[in-house]
Amino acid sequence: MARYTGASCKLCRREGQKLFLKGERCYTNKCSVDRRSYAPGMHGQQRKKLSEYGIQLREKQKAKRFYGVLESQFRKYYEMAIRRKGITGENLLQILESRLDNVVHRLGFGVSRDESRQLVTHGHFLVNGKRVNIPSYLVKPGDVIEVAEKSKKSPRFKEILEVTGGKVIPKWLEADHENLKGKVLTLPDREDIDLPIQEHLIVELYSK
Repeated sequence: MARYTGASCKLCRREGQKLFLKGERCYTNKCSVDRRSYAPGMHGQQRKKLSEYGIQLREKQKAKRFYGVLESQFRKYYEMAIRRKGITGENLLQILESRLDNVVHRLGFGVSRDESRQLVTHGHFLVNGKRVNIPSYLVKPGDVIEVAEKSKKSPRFKEILEVTGGKVIPKWLEADHENLKGKVLTLPDREDIDLPIQEHLIVELYSK
């Protein structure tokens, strides 16, 4: 499974905003964006005016980094979005939100998407009673996601819930933190997705 293995904080600094890739650290004064709010590298502090293409590219890169997706898979999701009825950009975000690792994060069972991806890969979650260890698995309305019985004894999930317990669960999901279980009620609408992404710029980029 291909994934980015570099420094997460550099990605946030490159986009000039917090992408919340490191979970708890992002909410402390150790956050790199708070300490160095400029792009990484020797020319990072130089202000550059982006072209139209540059603005569109940065928006795509930001979306990829929020969800931890590489280019080939992101392009595949875009092609899926085109084939669906409705607005392509909104379809794209809906597909990204439907990834199992994102749903685990949204339910509060992972402090960050990166941790949620790792927990899924290590086989800690069941979907409709069957173990699924593929982070890119796309959930559907009615799917039940729960922590595997043996994994419920892990102290890490208790630690996670201490951090995420007060988190607002999106209305398209239902969470039962006591039993480490959740359910997909429906697929998310655009207003249910709180990430600062201008999806129309991504569509414009791919449409060229």
